[in-house]
Amino acid sequence: MDSGRGFKAHFLLSALILTLILTFTGCKPQRSVRIAIQPSAAFIPLYAARYSGSIENALAKKNVTVIWQDFESGPPMNESLSADMSDIGVIGDVPTVLALAGTTRMKVVGIPARGTDAYAMIARSDDSSFNSFMDMKGKKIATVFGSTGHNFTEKLLNKAELSFEDIEFINISASEAEEALTEGIADAVIIWEPNITRIIDKGIAKIVAQGHETDLRGTNAFVVREDYLKENADIIKEILLQYEKAAKSLSNPDDDTLQKLSQALNITEPQIKSIMKKYDYSVKVTKEDQKALQDTISFLVSIKNLKYEYWVESYIEKDVLNR
Repeated sequence: MDSGRGFKAHFLLSALILTLILTFTGCKPQRSVRIAIQPSAAFIPLYAARYSGSIENALAKKNVTVIWQDFESGPPMNESLSADMSDIGVIGDVPTVLALAGTTRMKVVGIPARGTDAYAMIARSDDSSFNSFMDMKGKKIATVFGSTGHNFTEKLLNKAELSFEDIEFINISASEAEEALTEGIADAVIIWEPNITRIIDKGIAKIVAQGHETDLRGTNAFVVREDYLKENADIIKEILLQYEKAAKSLSNPDDDTLQKLSQALNITEPQIKSIMKKYDYSVKVTKEDQKALQDTISFLVSIKNLKYEYWVESYIEKDVLNR
């Protein structure tokens, strides 16, 4: 036998032995899942599951390694998913619909949270001329261009029978919201949690409008690469199940979890308890969630941040938990 044939025979024998070992010992091939997470109050249950190790413990039975990836926000998380550097992520409605429209095929497999009042318009607490969204005309309104806050601004203007021509629209980053108010750059800012609570609790601002005053739903999503989902639906299902369990446990969170959440989100433990009440932590995708995501698509197309309108239903996998 020549060396080439000898090597091939040795390789096939080794593969056969490994297969027999795995078969008779019950071992399964090693797999991994890369979970992308960001410091948002919308994803508190995922942080709780991370701290408890429940996802690792559940997936250890499937011989799956869990790799946690921390991101500051949704856009860089989208880039990681698109580049095949992450497998599943939790993101807001705008980065979700942008991800679905990208070149890498993605799927929405669940809704980690919806929180209409996690979005608000806040004005300076000493401004007696600004007490509701009906007072927007002629005012300087600041938010992040292309964000859910921008969409919320449009909804408030429509309800007040106004347009963007009736206000001075100012583009800021979320981190600049407090400065925009205190420095007089804006009369009001439209922002989301935990920024709202941080600013309000300092006594420098007041809430003048909340999401429930419009049809804003505040929908977030679990987004998974489609190719990963096809091969590892059981892993994704387990993550969703553990998320559900963690969400239920937060009705009475332990001190250690609260302390860790406080550090991760840079807010106090009492603030965490208050903010959590604004969210419906769930997993299943409803028709209302689908409608909300479709609304976000239409909004982004209207401001030319998305090239075309598409039907979001074809990107949603509703039955992952039932597999």
